Amino acid sequence: MFKTVNFATYSSIKIGPCVEVLILDTLTKLPNGYRLIGGANNLLLSPTPPPLAMLDKGFDFIRLEENVLHIGGATPSGKILSFAKKHHLAGFELMQKLPGTLGGMVAMNAGLKEWEIFNHLIAVRTEHGWIEKSQIKYGYRFAQIEGIVYEATFTCKDGFDENLLAMFKKMRDNQPKEPSAGSCFKNPEGHFAGKLIEEVGFKGKRVGAMMFSNVHANFLVNLGGGTYEEAMELITAVKEAVSARFRVKLEEEIMIL
Repeated sequence: MFKTVNFATYSSIKIGPCVEVLILDTLTKLPNGYRLIGGANNLLLSPTPPPLAMLDKGFDFIRLEENVLHIGGATPSGKILSFAKKHHLAGFELMQKLPGTLGGMVAMNAGLKEWEIFNHLIAVRTEHGWIEKSQIKYGYRFAQIEGIVYEATFTCKDGFDENLLAMFKKMRDNQPKEPSAGSCFKNPEGHFAGKLIEEVGFKGKRVGAMMFSNVHANFLVNLGGGTYEEAMELITAVKEAVSARFRVKLEEEIMIL
């Protein structure tokens, strides 16, 4: 089954063409050549993307079974946060203003500083079956998972922390309000990407309708009608500038297809 998606409205950065996307409604392997996307919150799509696939809404679920939380790969972060708050479950406060779906968040070990999605993970279910967390290689903003995250299980501990929730909200309230794909680059070891971008004079730098935000330099924002070409011009230029001045390689946190 295919669905037409307009990425100029669907993606959080508001860039991209209309694409026929394959909808996966059973636990199947991703067809050769296809790329899996979730909520398109960290995605910059070119005018000629590869074939794309996404999970069916049947994988948008949450259920609590014997102190284990089962969450479907297509479940949005806001729904997970609301469930945790309602059932007074600790460990999901980091979902506050963290856009995306569960599958994507697990695949990149999303989080904020030391609070990461893997902290309370038990196992993930792919088309190959269940994989325990101990069998997965993971670290800062990455997880090596073979296959598609159709479902994941988490430990449940009583004690939803409103103070932690407020702290995450405050930290993310400092992020730009304009459309973006979240943090453009990962923080290189020993550095902050935003500071490096600022140091080479790219904070507030604009090409057409795309700009590295004045609020947070590591956010590439769309001021209205921005294009893939404008975004790539800025991304390429800032990587070259940071490399030339600091001998540091900036690696994209956003997914470019």
